[in-house]
Amino acid sequence: MQIIPVIDIRSGAVMRARAGDRDSYKPISTPLAATSAPADVVAGFLTLHPFEKIYIADLDAIEGRGDNRREIGALTERFPSLRFMVDAGAASCDGRGAARVDCVIGSECLRDGDSLHAAKHDPNVVLSLDFRDDFFMGPDALDESPKLWPRQIIVMTLTRVGVSAGPDFARVSQIIERAGDRRVFAAGGVRGADDLERLEAIGAAGALAATALHNGALTRADLDRFASAHKKKGSPEAPLSSEPPKLSWRRKDVSR
Repeated sequence: MQIIPVIDIRSGAVMRARAGDRDSYKPISTPLAATSAPADVVAGFLTLHPFEKIYIADLDAIEGRGDNRREIGALTERFPSLRFMVDAGAASCDGRGAARVDCVIGSECLRDGDSLHAAKHDPNVVLSLDFRDDFFMGPDALDESPKLWPRQIIVMTLTRVGVSAGPDFARVSQIIERAGDRRVFAAGGVRGADDLERLEAIGAAGALAATALHNGALTRADLDRFASAHKKKGSPEAPLSSEPPKLSWRRKDVSR
């Protein structure tokens, strides 16, 4: 079970994400960092555990209102031991040439299922299957055809983000059953170690987490235990490929 901390960046600051309602997002206040600066928050995560990977949602890019490329680039330089999963909406794959970066493609931004064909074999592409409650946010063909999916999948339930509602175990389990040997990560609602144990039991490769790290629900001992089990199972990272895939996007104002 790989635990991946999450930061949502807007206007150069880390936001406190809650239920995908971006209008309500405010700069985060956390015992892990003195400020909401991305570098401070990431450094705070690393005081808990030597994480291997960080997930970044560039909210400005997702909303089509600019981007935080400079801040993300600064993070890759300051933390050379980390790999980053970056969701920048329609611009996600613009930075595919960057070292130690996986581009996250949100289903909500894709025009159709066929547009993912060019990317599904790219080892550094991650597909986020986005849901708002029971509604799938994306092309129906993408939800219905696992053959279109790349090697890494995130099951993102936006309405559970930051509200400690617990993961959507049923949906994650269904996606795992359909995903074959792909790696599936759960996102949204992780409350603590019990949730991670249950996700691991149903076959999840990992989980994205933020609130449970900031509020101390996941302790250093918890993180060390899951990391030890993760290393014993082995988790080879995909090699970098040379060219970014060309995708067909749709632009709309969405909540992540």
